[in-house]
Amino acid sequence: MEESLLSREPLAEEAQYERQLRPRRLDEYIGQREAVESLRVSVQAARQRGECLDHVLLFGPPGLGKTTLAHILANEMETQIVPTSGPALERGHDLMGVLTNLAEGDVFFIDEIHRLPRVVEELLYPAMEDFQINFVVEKGIHARTMRIPLKPFTMVGATTRPGLLSSPLRERFGIFHHLDFYDEDELTRIVLRSAAILGAPIEPAGAAEIAGRARGTPRVANRLLRRVRDYAQVRGDGTITREGADAALTLEGVDARGLDRLDRRVLVAIIEQYGGGPVGIEAIAATVNDEAGTLAEMVEPFLLKIGFLVRSPSGRKATPQAYRHLGYRGQGPVQLQL
Repeated sequence: MEESLLSREPLAEEAQYERQLRPRRLDEYIGQREAVESLRVSVQAARQRGECLDHVLLFGPPGLGKTTLAHILANEMETQIVPTSGPALERGHDLMGVLTNLAEGDVFFIDEIHRLPRVVEELLYPAMEDFQINFVVEKGIHARTMRIPLKPFTMVGATTRPGLLSSPLRERFGIFHHLDFYDEDELTRIVLRSAAILGAPIEPAGAAEIAGRARGTPRVANRLLRRVRDYAQVRGDGTITREGADAALTLEGVDARGLDRLDRRVLVAIIEQYGGGPVGIEAIAATVNDEAGTLAEMVEPFLLKIGFLVRSPSGRKATPQAYRHLGYRGQGPVQLQL
């Protein structure tokens, strides 16, 4: 459980909470100021012209609000959102069924759009560009193309791996926004807002303590808030204080910089087993008995962001900041609680 607590990917049991805490309008959205202001202008212009919003591509690490923004765009345009994901659209017929049932102006949201099968992606090209599907029926000399008209719609794609999108698909989006990690002030405001929705009494210092350990990610901040709320209810008077948040998150294995047990095991392995690096991700994974993909997606981005890890052509290296944070003096380690 401690290794999933700081994951930026949604957990199965979180769907209800995410819907409850999700802002519904751009005015309620905290953070990503440049993207929000740009989208506000695009929405207002489209509504004034009585047109669909141009197709939007949102990209960035998980948990930063791409799905939330897609729902907000549908609300702002006063239309419906039809959500799906790249892996769910396995065949062309799956995509056709969705597209032909869209009402005019609907927002068609595809999460993990970089995982669309190629045959499905190619059907999207004319759908996005001309609002029609070119579908080939029969085979050989009897093959012919059927053009099925569609009602104008807005495609919103979300991806954590924009480099995996093909150029033809990328070029059919008119609006691009990169979502970046949040600063602690923004996360503090998010925690305070979420606590109010959940009916959890919280002091500003308690919210700031949670925000400082949330890895720059609203999804993680809301997850930590729920754990701290439980702790305050059982071992406190119900109010989330700084001291209570510190005790709760320490109990969960989340330290003052937002590192969990897996993060610390990775850094300790690099320092103790490989002299601080450089070392390849596969070797690190074998040492900590975890999967290389998990480390690359869940651990490495945050350690790179806060300067505890650097990546070079020859491998990963721990930085002096990592040595100091983990209690290493020079080349000699002190005993660590992992």
